[in-house]
Amino acid sequence: MLDFPGRLKALRKSKGITQKVLSIFLEMHERAYQMYEYGTREPNHATTAKLAAYFGVSVDYLLGLTDNPERNL
Repeated sequence: MLDFPGRLKALRKSKGITQKVLSIFLEMHERAYQMYEYGTREPNHATTAKLAAYFGVSVDYLLGLTDNPERNL
């Protein structure tokens, strides 16, 4: 099971988008976003939820707590 940085990077690559695109979406510097993928910084709850919604996955999936990407609505 991948951890948060691994899931985030895999999801981003599966969508074919750059770190720059996600940093603009999150309204942050690209370097700050890169730190999420490197595992040297963790997003706050609001940013985690925003990332999960962007990729259409559950927060639990993004955090590596489950292998089921489906969101429970």
